[in-house]
Amino acid sequence: MTGGPVHGTWEPRPAARWEDGFLSGNGHHGALVFGGPDDERVVVTHHTLVRPLPGEQRRPPELAAALPALQDRLLAGDRTAAEDFTDGRPLQWVRPFHPAFQVRLRGQAGDGRPYRRSVDFTTGEVTAECGKRTGRVFVSRADDVIVQRVTAPHLALGLRLDPRLPGAPTGLRIGQGSVLTPEGALLSLRVRYPGSDLACTGVTLIAVTGGTTALAPPGVRVEGAREVLLLTRVRRHTGEADAAAEGRALRDLLHGASYDDLLGRHLALHRTAYERVTLDLAADPAERALPGSELLRRTGGPALLERLFAAGRYHLLSASGLNPPRLTGLWTGDWDTAWSGAFTHDANLNLQTASAAAAALPEVTEALASLVHRQLPDWRDNARAVFGARGVVAPAHSDGESGHAYHFSREYPLHLWTAGADWLLKPLVDHDETYGVRDPRTAAALAEVALFYEDFLTRTDADGRLVVVPSYSPENRPANASWGTLDAAMDLSAARHALRTAAAYHPEHADRWHALADRLPPHRVNADGALAEWARPGLADSYDHRHLSHLYGVWPLDEITPYDTPGLAAAAHRALELRGAENDSAHGHLHHALVAARLGDGGRVAHALRQVLDGDFFHASLMSAHYPDRDVYNADAAHTLPAVLIETLVHSTPGRLVLLPALPGAYPSGELRGVRTRFGAELDLAWNPREATALLRPARTVRIELRTPSGAEPLDLVAGEDRVLRVKAR
Repeated sequence: MTGGPVHGTWEPRPAARWEDGFLSGNGHHGALVFGGPDDERVVVTHHTLVRPLPGEQRRPPELAAALPALQDRLLAGDRTAAEDFTDGRPLQWVRPFHPAFQVRLRGQAGDGRPYRRSVDFTTGEVTAECGKRTGRVFVSRADDVIVQRVTAPHLALGLRLDPRLPGAPTGLRIGQGSVLTPEGALLSLRVRYPGSDLACTGVTLIAVTGGTTALAPPGVRVEGAREVLLLTRVRRHTGEADAAAEGRALRDLLHGASYDDLLGRHLALHRTAYERVTLDLAADPAERALPGSELLRRTGGPALLERLFAAGRYHLLSASGLNPPRLTGLWTGDWDTAWSGAFTHDANLNLQTASAAAAALPEVTEALASLVHRQLPDWRDNARAVFGARGVVAPAHSDGESGHAYHFSREYPLHLWTAGADWLLKPLVDHDETYGVRDPRTAAALAEVALFYEDFLTRTDADGRLVVVPSYSPENRPANASWGTLDAAMDLSAARHALRTAAAYHPEHADRWHALADRLPPHRVNADGALAEWARPGLADSYDHRHLSHLYGVWPLDEITPYDTPGLAAAAHRALELRGAENDSAHGHLHHALVAARLGDGGRVAHALRQVLDGDFFHASLMSAHYPDRDVYNADAAHTLPAVLIETLVHSTPGRLVLLPALPGAYPSGELRGVRTRFGAELDLAWNPREATALLRPARTVRIELRTPSGAEPLDLVAGEDRVLRVKAR
């Protein structure tokens, strides 16, 4: 692409709010860069930074002995029976994610104007320029360190680590140190949580070229330097951390290496991943050159979607490593993070990682797999404690440390939700299909999900059909019953999918698991012609809700499609028409768009995108908010939007390719390059109002069904042989 910073964004003014700060990250450490030229701030974050809470109880409730009685009551028609299926604890959030501290550089503002700050998505570098002074920051994927450099003639700076950030709880125990060594200055900061032996320690090594460095506790003062180079790490730990040893590790890393050397090692990993997929919507070059804040005011043009697509992939990659992205990605400038900055498994995390396979970011899938596999022992505890079953049950919320289900209440009986493991494993299965190799870790986890269903799915109705009891549809309730009930559509779809997928990975058990899946009840179509959120007759739908849990069979699954199950697809479409936006959450709008794309409704996709683009959901950083008017910093919209745009253009299964399923009229021409398909081919797609051209580069020999706006036909692909397809666009 040409004509402007498609693969980056910029602003002509400093960021006064941390929410507008540009972001860098390597999936472990994060850097949030804001402030002006006379007070530059880099907020340091790390995925492990979650603080303990007073009086917390982090085990799942021991309720299995009471489960049969609850099932009896629900099956007998008691629609409020699940309200007292609890151990009496109050609602308890998971441990909150928080920032570590900010690296502050105060002093010389630069010798002139203009000011410009930018972030380059291809490198992960955040740059601030003011006159002859230039500051750069990136987080290295190769060396797991935050690298910061400031250059200017005759630099005069005060540098320190500042723990004073909004929302910090009272009672934090803070210790700071600064020493001079032959290799440079070493700053350290330790924060110990109240009433806990847990702490986090940050260390910054400062190497100065030219000039002088003097202690100015708790920091240092630099005068007359040409360059200041800083390396920063933070570590969460118990007991004491040896700051001197951490400093020696940074000195060893810096020995003989320049900023450019460190950047080069990082680029081999970051740039390679970022550049795999690109989107060009034929935007006006003049619009492409605009700063992000100005572009966000031009919501009708393709230049904004181009940049948000690029920013979404950049932020998603940058937030994924040790863990996948949190509700806030990998960043926050405030200790008081909404909803604990958790991993929320009943929609948000799943939406954010939706593009991982198609958008060629296996790094994101591996980060999700890392979270899942670390927590499987806790998932086993959930299955045993709540349901008396073997196998695994995923919690609805996690802090990254614990996978126990302890966040629940009467209004949110999340401990009753059994579909989470299937949803969290779905991207791992998609990855295996895309690359043609089955991960034995995924196979083992699927087998444990199937074992859970073997033990849990034991109750039947009068017709001999299995009943999912108790059942829960996040985060909704029937209009005429309580939250915990029977046969939620999501639970039915998840159980069928998990059992059949586990059978594909474990053919020795296929007959048993297929037979169990076949005994589950079908979906129900209600009196409005809509797919009901609860298949159990007599349970009335509640339409005005942000979640679309009942349409799980449409997206992310392929259980309900316009091609294979047209009747159910029509009912799902009617359900989508009737669904309200409730509180206008970004995840609700984009979830709606993903379902609409699978159902071929480009008009609904366009409407959902308009709600987000016109609703002022994006900060100048191009990170997003949960609500309109940039209310509550949240990564859902930023990370989900690339998946929405890809789904309007390309959808694949192991046996099918759908081209232009829901192309909105707002971008009639463009190119999407590098997308991966679940039948093992890389795909480039170019389209205009008349026709589309697809170039397929298959890695496997396979016969698939090709679906286009003109119809369906079989397509044979041969590994290593490129295939060009030309189809009518409408």
